[in-house]
Amino acid sequence: MLTLDNVYRASYALKGVIRKTDVIYAPKLNKDANIYLKTENLQITGSFKVRGSYYKMSCLSKEEKERGVIACSAGNHAQGVALSAQKNGIKAVICLPDGAPISKIEATKSYGAEVCLVEGVYDDAYNKALQLRDEKGYTFIHPFNDEDVIAGQGTIALEIADQIPDLDAVIVPIGGGGLISGIAYTIKTINPHVKVYGVQASGAPSMYNSIKDGEIEELSSVSTIADGIAVKKPGDLTYEICSKYVDEIVTVTDDEISAAILALMEQHKLVTEGAGAIAAAAAMFNKVDIKGKKVVCVLSGGNIDVTILSRVIKRGLLMSGRTCQLMIELADKPGQLKNVSRIIADLGGNVISVHHERANEGSDVNGCYLRIMLETRNYEHIDTIKKALIDFGFKLL
Repeated sequence: MLTLDNVYRASYALKGVIRKTDVIYAPKLNKDANIYLKTENLQITGSFKVRGSYYKMSCLSKEEKERGVIACSAGNHAQGVALSAQKNGIKAVICLPDGAPISKIEATKSYGAEVCLVEGVYDDAYNKALQLRDEKGYTFIHPFNDEDVIAGQGTIALEIADQIPDLDAVIVPIGGGGLISGIAYTIKTINPHVKVYGVQASGAPSMYNSIKDGEIEELSSVSTIADGIAVKKPGDLTYEICSKYVDEIVTVTDDEISAAILALMEQHKLVTEGAGAIAAAAAMFNKVDIKGKKVVCVLSGGNIDVTILSRVIKRGLLMSGRTCQLMIELADKPGQLKNVSRIIADLGGNVISVHHERANEGSDVNGCYLRIMLETRNYEHIDTIKKALIDFGFKLL
């Protein structure tokens, strides 16, 4: 059984191994609440996962350690297990989905683990890991559905309770549910009045659906930029704990996650992956009732694939009203483009691309179209520019 004593034992075992991550005040994320960020993205290996995996391995028998361990992961659990095995002198084999970011694959190898790439998603890697466990006699280190792993993740809650004793709520990402299970159980046991909110990506809402419908459900597919929480089916143990201790679960879109990644980079100089920013996204877009409350958002990881970072930033800029595309119908005569540029410049907009094309079949023979991309301050700024263009006589499409 998961107990508070087990969480405290995990905390003791992790001393000198992991970093007690800072809690940072983030006043700009939501002006109606007092938001704090628990920076597990700055944890060793770049994620909270090392807490649960290290504690689990510290509980293994001598015989189990000699046989070695196996794990499956979308990336962060892999690095946690690999580092923990290295520190304990244990052989580790990690099954990863072949779509995992190269950076996570190479980081896992750098800690001395043997990597087995599996075609498909996390659940396919999970099945392969179970097969190898049975064939080779390895000890399986589950990424979330294990009491010792959950106890290790619960040490985050002990730190939060120490860092912010007058906390009102905590917002936690959910994939398989190990992180929120540990945090929710620990926080609620220490202080039942603290609200615990879980967040999933709208493209992978396995725990959200399961809790809503009152039974464990498996998704047919998952699709989200938050690859670290793209899990088709929650664990039975994590489902049971979430049912009992989590107050509410909500979802956020990929665009909202992208906006949160951008805000955390710009405002707090913190790099997070999709899963790591999802709690902040829930706070930014008022997915849960936090008005006037002191709230901690858990930034669970920072291992974003740099090859997709520029795309995420671009989506974040669009979502935040920082860039805007306008389609304007013009009369094909001299001076039109000059007038558009002048209006935009006078209002502080910055043109970053222009595409000008003649009218197509079925439209005015003297017409043409201007597709223009702008850098803007926010949605109000966009509305001001649109209104000025319309007032001048331009037609926006």
